Amino acid sequence: MASFNKFNSFVEYLAEGVMNLQSDTLKIVLTDTAPVATNTVRANLTEVSNGNGYTTGGVAAAVSSSSQSSGTYKLVLADTTITASGGSIGPFRYLVLVDDTPTSPADPLIGWWDYGSSITLADGESITIDFDATTGVLQVA
Repeated sequence: MASFNKFNSFVEYLAEGVMNLQSDTLKIVLTDTAPVATNTVRANLTEVSNGNGYTTGGVAAAVSSSSQSSGTYKLVLADTTITASGGSIGPFRYLVLVDDTPTSPADPLIGWWDYGSSITLADGESITIDFDATTGVLQVA
């Protein structure tokens, strides 16, 4: 999987208690427009079109574990599969992790991955987002 890039505002959201990564609903948003570190909420992104297996707002990302050990917190997400059904999804190049629970601000951004080139899933094709179970999606020390 591509390297994780955090949004600058994520650090503030954690420090101010906007997010609870263990219990909040996390989603993966697809976009073909490069995110920038100064983006703050999902509304700053240009998502791929709704339909064919993708819903505006993103695809649910299940938390496998959320814990700390020796002062280092680690978030681990279960692998997530997106399948095109009834047409294509994309193109998209970036997968953005969003916290769908907070209302102020609504849908704050956590981070993103750059796949290096645009991907279009044709009808019936899938992509599995393989999150690293050992190092997790992110660590905070």
